[in-house]
Amino acid sequence: MGAVAAGMAGAVTMYLLDPQQGRRRRALVRDKAVRAGHEASDATGVVARDMAHRAWGFLAELRGRLLPGGTPTPRRTEERARAILGRVVSHPGAITVNAQNGRLVVSGYILEREVDPLLNALRSVPGVQEVENRLEVGHQPEHMPSLQGGRRRPGLVPDIFQRRMAPATRLLLGAGSTALTLYGLGRRDLPGGVLATLGLVTGVRAATNLDYRNLVGLGGREAVRIQNAIEIDAPVEDVFDFLRHFENYPRFMHHIRQVRQGENGVWHWEADGPLGIGVSWDAVVTRLEPNRRISWKSLPGSEVGNTGTLWFEPTADGKTRVHVLMGYNPPAGAVGHAVAVLLGADPRRQMDEDLVRLQSLIERGKTSAKGQQVTREEIAR
Repeated sequence: MGAVAAGMAGAVTMYLLDPQQGRRRRALVRDKAVRAGHEASDATGVVARDMAHRAWGFLAELRGRLLPGGTPTPRRTEERARAILGRVVSHPGAITVNAQNGRLVVSGYILEREVDPLLNALRSVPGVQEVENRLEVGHQPEHMPSLQGGRRRPGLVPDIFQRRMAPATRLLLGAGSTALTLYGLGRRDLPGGVLATLGLVTGVRAATNLDYRNLVGLGGREAVRIQNAIEIDAPVEDVFDFLRHFENYPRFMHHIRQVRQGENGVWHWEADGPLGIGVSWDAVVTRLEPNRRISWKSLPGSEVGNTGTLWFEPTADGKTRVHVLMGYNPPAGAVGHAVAVLLGADPRRQMDEDLVRLQSLIERGKTSAKGQQVTREEIAR
């Protein structure tokens, strides 16, 4: 152990005191430490506020049970009912609630599968003695504008089982998972190993705030989200016209091998995956607003599910600010993303480098990608 520690200390010393790159590396470590400190301070404030709000809410609920103050006003009952709508139904704007003398009248349009969960949830609202159902069930929602779109809601489930947990829940779950992991490791037997594994998985869930499906790569297209922005000295029309042609992306994105357009507006992408293994997927453009926005998403069944959006914003001095937001689900989900980062394939750093190459290609007319010189004239031809 002493030899291993000495070797690691020597490697770190060589890395930071290198005559050529040491100064830059030390500055990078310092900047990352400052950023980590700011993020820790912000996270501490968020957790403290969340725990304080939960404590006040618990005390208010306890006081209401021990010292009932009479029947709540109709307005308060309606507000409590509306607060539940967004957690139970996918189209809360299509439903109206009216309360009077402990009676709650609910009307509007609703999907058939959401009727019983909504009525059961409304019966649990404090002050509601009876629920009158005047809902109109949408058996054919494709013909009803008020029931189109939206997304399925989880219902009144505990915070720990929701897709995104509150800060206080994450803190308590993380502390409990750490204790469980240490206890399991201390037993040094098969049941202890199971407990340690369970604690480790739960700890990862608390640290990343991702559900288990996203952690292992089964949760759709956004297990990992990356965003960035860059300002390019060119009119918004030129920048938009260049980026709307996806076949240009391999000329400045180092990990993209090829992009070609297929039939029915489908684009076929080929890229470098972990350890250089090739991956591919098909995607379609979901939104195209000239000089403002480009959005796309991968088709079901793709090796790497992903979504992306580019926003274009002209500045006062004639430049263009490009905002990038991408979400993707790599093989093995967020765990696979963490392994890739440890192996040196950091998607966030790659995006920074790709944006710099894009800026050089549009502003200067040339850049270097994959060890080759690329010019704007070649792309135009």
